[in-house]
Amino acid sequence: MSQSIKAIVLRPDIQRRALIIAVVVGTLLNCINQLPDLMAGAPLQWIKAGLTYMVPYSVSLYSSVASLRNL
Repeated sequence: MSQSIKAIVLRPDIQRRALIIAVVVGTLLNCINQLPDLMAGAPLQWIKAGLTYMVPYSVSLYSSVASLRNL
């Protein structure tokens, strides 16, 4: 029997993996998107930065849920 979505999302190993992916991919994407502006002296765009970290986190959680629910 497959686990509930909530049970999968709350698993510590799934959360840890999603956070690691978000930090690595989010940092890379933030550097690609904002580093030229930051080097020119523009301020960091905090909303864009936050969303840039949320996207890989959400994708990782979704893929984990989809994978474990289809076992």
